[in-house]
Amino acid sequence: MASIATAAGLHDGLKLLFATSDDAALHDIGQELAPAFFIRMAPDSVALFQSLAEQTPEIVVIDLDTIVPTGTDVFAYIESVRAAAPQILCLAISRTPLRNARQRTKKAGGDEFLLAPVDFPELREYLLEAGTRHRERLEANQLRSEIARKSTFCEMIGGSEAMQRVYEILRRVASSNSTVMLRGESGTGKELAARAIVSLSPRRNQPMISVNCAALPETLMESELFGHEKGSFTGAHAAHPGQIELADGGTLFLDEIGSLSLPLQSKLLRVLQERVVQRIGGKSPRKIDFRLIAATNDNLDQMVKRGQFREDLYYRICVIPVFLPPLRERTGDVPLLLDHYLRMYCTAGDLPQKRFSPEALQVLETSTWPGNVRELENLAQRLALMVDGDLIEVHHLPDKVIYENTAKQDEILVPADGLDLDDELARIEVAYLTAALRRAGTKNGAATLLQISKEKMKYLCRKYQLNQEG
Repeated sequence: MASIATAAGLHDGLKLLFATSDDAALHDIGQELAPAFFIRMAPDSVALFQSLAEQTPEIVVIDLDTIVPTGTDVFAYIESVRAAAPQILCLAISRTPLRNARQRTKKAGGDEFLLAPVDFPELREYLLEAGTRHRERLEANQLRSEIARKSTFCEMIGGSEAMQRVYEILRRVASSNSTVMLRGESGTGKELAARAIVSLSPRRNQPMISVNCAALPETLMESELFGHEKGSFTGAHAAHPGQIELADGGTLFLDEIGSLSLPLQSKLLRVLQERVVQRIGGKSPRKIDFRLIAATNDNLDQMVKRGQFREDLYYRICVIPVFLPPLRERTGDVPLLLDHYLRMYCTAGDLPQKRFSPEALQVLETSTWPGNVRELENLAQRLALMVDGDLIEVHHLPDKVIYENTAKQDEILVPADGLDLDDELARIEVAYLTAALRRAGTKNGAATLLQISKEKMKYLCRKYQLNQEG
């Protein structure tokens, strides 16, 4: 397969595959395009698909008149090229003025249709501009994927230092049978953390039973947790196993455990101490084996002091405490979370994908998010459904977010035991680099935002491993 060298060099030149058997076109390409591109030639359809499979060009230009096999619909052919190489920029050229050619080309997956004869200097400028934009979009997608990969743990999302510490603790405790206490405000992801532990634990193939201890009054919660025998109380027409019993062999997740009454706390303590459960009205206890994961947004320490929570139960369930930070303490994760949920709800609703303007994103990054990740998810769902077009701007945001979002002065505090300044500065540098990459979408754009050279941006990306290319 023929190739033409590029004066720009193989590293920087856009990789272009030109599919044609027209000798005159080959000559013109060599004169006009080669100085800016690394060009390979495909003289027939077989060579075209072979090159797509082996060379992975960035741009393919197809001379439909000389390449498409006789009897083949040209737009179906473009579809087959797109299917073989979904990441490339695809242009079609023909001397035949096909009806609605441009629209039909794009519907088939192509990017542009040009009517021959082509003005090669104009084609050169078009390919340079379109090819560069296409390369930057691919690079942005790679960066976004890499950032998302490094910022995701099971179903939890967040690349901040605080969340990385949480992930490390969850990894460590998953393999044990120790009781875990998840603490954090409402909406911080305590149930997701519980599911992450279970998914990595030896009990992952056994049942995970979740109970919201605040969902039912005490009388019903007792039956829900411990079960009852037939006739044990009015309305008990049949025996009913409790949630604790159903968790045998697996994991019991008690959410809002601070809402349990003192009598139910006593019964739960006995279960944990003796590893047996007795149904209401039952005559003999049943042996059980389960792992307990508890969660609360209450201050259990204060509840113990006020006599609202048993101290012995407190120490029994707080073997490994894990704190889930509120979103306002990890605002660097806000763009990643917004992007994730916006994509999810646009996809689920078969809606066009949307993005936030830099100004809207800045407002959301400085919001206090009292409802934490749950509030953010609800907002993303609402915006996915209600905003027309593909750009979400400040005026699309709820008034509460816009007008109640006051600027805060950050106070720098040095811990009493000191800190490693180099580590702290590196952490800040990574945070700014990541935020700039998310906002700009490309390394060049991020360099402009941070007012540094492109070379320094590439160096810092390699230093902190912010993309796969190093």
